[in-house]
Amino acid sequence: MPFNLIRRFAVVALSTLVTVCALAKTPATPEKMNQLYAAYWEEYPEANPIAATFNGDNRFNDRFGATTSAEIRARTKALADKYLMQTVQYDPATLRGEDRISYDLLRYQLQLSLDGLKFPSHLMPINQTGSLPLIFAQLGSGRLAQPFVTVKDYDNWVARAAGFAPAVDGMIVDMREGIKRGVVLPKALVKPVLPQLENLGGPDLEKNIYMAPLKKFPASFTEAEKTRLTAAYIALVRDRIVPAYQRLLVFMRDTYLPASRDTVALSALPDGKAWYAFRARSSTTTEQSPGAIHAIGLAEVARIRSLFEEAKERVGFKGTLKEFFVHMNTAPELRFTNREEIQAAYEALRARVDAKAPVFFQRIPKTAFEIRPIETFREVSGPPAQYFQGLPDGSRPGIFYYNAYKPETRTRFTTTAFFLHEAIPGHHFEISLAQEQLGMPGFRRFGGTGAFSEGWGLYSEMLGQEMGLYDDPWQWVGRLSAEVWRAVRLVVDTGIHSKGWSREQAIAYFLENVPQGETVAVQEVERYIAVPGQALSYKIGELKLLELRARAEKALGPKFDIRAFHEEILIHGSVPLRVLESAVDRWLAGQKK
Repeated sequence: MPFNLIRRFAVVALSTLVTVCALAKTPATPEKMNQLYAAYWEEYPEANPIAATFNGDNRFNDRFGATTSAEIRARTKALADKYLMQTVQYDPATLRGEDRISYDLLRYQLQLSLDGLKFPSHLMPINQTGSLPLIFAQLGSGRLAQPFVTVKDYDNWVARAAGFAPAVDGMIVDMREGIKRGVVLPKALVKPVLPQLENLGGPDLEKNIYMAPLKKFPASFTEAEKTRLTAAYIALVRDRIVPAYQRLLVFMRDTYLPASRDTVALSALPDGKAWYAFRARSSTTTEQSPGAIHAIGLAEVARIRSLFEEAKERVGFKGTLKEFFVHMNTAPELRFTNREEIQAAYEALRARVDAKAPVFFQRIPKTAFEIRPIETFREVSGPPAQYFQGLPDGSRPGIFYYNAYKPETRTRFTTTAFFLHEAIPGHHFEISLAQEQLGMPGFRRFGGTGAFSEGWGLYSEMLGQEMGLYDDPWQWVGRLSAEVWRAVRLVVDTGIHSKGWSREQAIAYFLENVPQGETVAVQEVERYIAVPGQALSYKIGELKLLELRARAEKALGPKFDIRAFHEEILIHGSVPLRVLESAVDRWLAGQKK
């Protein structure tokens, strides 16, 4: 999955779009609409300064932004209301192609912002996978989006970090309200948060991640500057950041954990069924119900399990499929032995994929990327692999993260599939190529939808077969392992949140159908509990991409060009599946002429 807490916009289904043509007063033109988009993209980063930093807009690097949910929600509503009102003044009927996509897409995103405010997500602001306490530590480490190059950069961070403690106190206020209203996290999610807070709130400043920038002062800094900044950072971390983490830890451990719930489903909360239905629609950009998605998942799991029967013969395994899965979960030779081996495996794979990519793609991203392990303070609950976007100006590379926690549990046979999905030609391609289209509105270059992005990542895993990257039969086993993993997500996510499955039932189903160990199974299921609906985007998106490719191959016959097809898929950025389908149909109509 991409590192997308800040970057990503999910998109509501097309039916939520308000019909505007009858109310319009002025014909829309590309020039007028681009001016409106530019105005919106000027206001958005000022209202969301941390998001601006992630998107490479460094004008607000000294600002934290709103520190209470009331202010955040008010700003979100005001911005969405303002630009929905402005767009409704224009008749989009004359807009064509990309111009119409931009108009509709902005309205989708703004409407989604308003729809999301109907649900009290602010009362559960913490999770074990990517909430503020973790993301802020990544920023403060100097290893993510916040720049630490100049003296001003260091001063900017001190100014920004002043907002962290008030924001933590605001989250505690919200969680107290959540306790009163019965909107609380499951106990299963609170428990893994506690050691994270203990780590980040440790009193030993020498080991504190927030002190890391002091260990890599640029050579241009004077001794006086280093002395001043060191004193400022010590005071910041010792007197404000560490106490904030400790206050949060005490509250979560002593007050919140006892009040947290034994249930795990979003549907167990007040208005939870509607809440989950909204999350499912926004994650998939379809109108498919949780029940329909569950059925798709079951069918996909059955189909992929049959392919495993063929795969085990290719690797020469004698035994049942269940015994094969046990072998995959336990054989030491199929596991890494240390962190360094994992890094080396991905570095070697990178060169192979780089050599193949030009055969399948017209454009190769200019943005560079690095391969890194997930930071130790979040690896216990982190995903197996992850991508974080770089910037097209070269100031920040993309990052392919792999999880090296307990390396003896990490499978060698999944490296190809993980790399193809998260790095190239997966998220690094689709995100970087969108950001590098400087003529596209900013909200499209840096926005996106999970169904497209995760669908593209899973499609990229499939593409590895055509690229000749699964010549090792065990890596093909890994490809099937990764695919059934995503099919299982459809079953488990909907099972938990719409069919009453328990955490233990979900873990058991995962282990029965995915050849991974219990550590990964627990991490994954708890992720689905923490972020309901997000796991649905992968398979639903991939199936639509495969459908569109089959349609193109049938329509164009011998004229079908895989490089041209991929260009058409990626040229629009990350859009809702129905928008993509319409664009591909227009492209096919043009190709036939």
